[in-house]
Amino acid sequence: MKRSTFRATVGSVLAVAAAAVVLPATAGASWHEPAAPTASGTVDRATRESFGRLTDAVLTDRTTALLDNRQTRRSTPPAERQVHLSPGLFRSEGGAQSSLRDRKERLRDLGEAYSAADTKVTVNNTKVRDAKATVRVTETTTLTYKKIRGNEPGTTGFQAHHELTFAQAAGGTWALTGIRSTDTGLSAVNAPLKAPMVKATAADDLPAATRATTTRPSRVPAAKPTTNPNGYNYAAMATYAEKYWSNYNPAYPSYDGAGAGGDCTNFVSQALKAGGWKHAPGSWDDYRKWWSDPTLGNTLSWVGVNEWSWFALSSKRTTNLSNVWEMGVGDVLQVDFDRNGSKDHTMLVSYRNRSGTPYVTYHSNNTYRKSIASLVASYPTANYYAYRT
Repeated sequence: MKRSTFRATVGSVLAVAAAAVVLPATAGASWHEPAAPTASGTVDRATRESFGRLTDAVLTDRTTALLDNRQTRRSTPPAERQVHLSPGLFRSEGGAQSSLRDRKERLRDLGEAYSAADTKVTVNNTKVRDAKATVRVTETTTLTYKKIRGNEPGTTGFQAHHELTFAQAAGGTWALTGIRSTDTGLSAVNAPLKAPMVKATAADDLPAATRATTTRPSRVPAAKPTTNPNGYNYAAMATYAEKYWSNYNPAYPSYDGAGAGGDCTNFVSQALKAGGWKHAPGSWDDYRKWWSDPTLGNTLSWVGVNEWSWFALSSKRTTNLSNVWEMGVGDVLQVDFDRNGSKDHTMLVSYRNRSGTPYVTYHSNNTYRKSIASLVASYPTANYYAYRT
């Protein structure tokens, strides 16, 4: 199937009335039923390309809300006649941008900002049926770190997948009525927080991780030792993660899009193995065992967020840190977003700058060097668990 990729430009469409949203240029790709009049359930190429342009505009505007500089409004391109935001989604995206600007303020308080952004959107497919269109896209965004302390890495990047729905109105025009993430893991930094927080449940008798605080200390935490009595190679862990963050290692199975947490823990287990963790043979469903085999599969502790935590603590291969800012290269971070007692996501620290900021790289969704500040600003009420490997 043909795919089309385009580069987004920074600007705002929400400053324009919902019925006349302006769009940057792109090309579209689609799969659909045999050609027929619009009323019968298909669209022409120009409309499909308009779907792609509107997708680009929405995702770019979300990212722009995070940038820590004044944006020059781009000149208004010719208005799209066939495709626009529905009034409901127009209001929703306005609220989303407001929440992202709040996130930008939290980031600034934590000593982090982004000075520029670059977004590419690939339209994977478009399906049209009964005057409704479903468009699936892959977003690839790079954010440039603003030099506040002077030793931040150059950029952070992520990939995210979205499904957009369009409804056809009388006269043949289309309105974007919904947009949702199809990823099962951690949301991108430009994704508005949607899930309400709930109280945690009581702990069971399994190995229990200790929560880490998220307040940035006034002094830089001590650096993690570069050597380990077990022979772990932390640099090798980081190198593996940063090599395969977006291009998966074919030597291992991928659980991307498989649901229930996706590929995040599988990816971290691979990086730990690359850095010296040894297999712990035994039954695949025993959390005290840890292995992956191209023929036999893998243990639950290799791919499961909570099962990995139980193994890591019970085997004494990790200890919990009291503050997420203490983490160093090769350490692991887990997050319980809704605070229900079940951890949701696993990440590996692949970089730490001289100012003591750890940066995590992970799958689901694929992300390179995302700072701890970004995570805390995006999920300020989540529970965090930091593991020293």
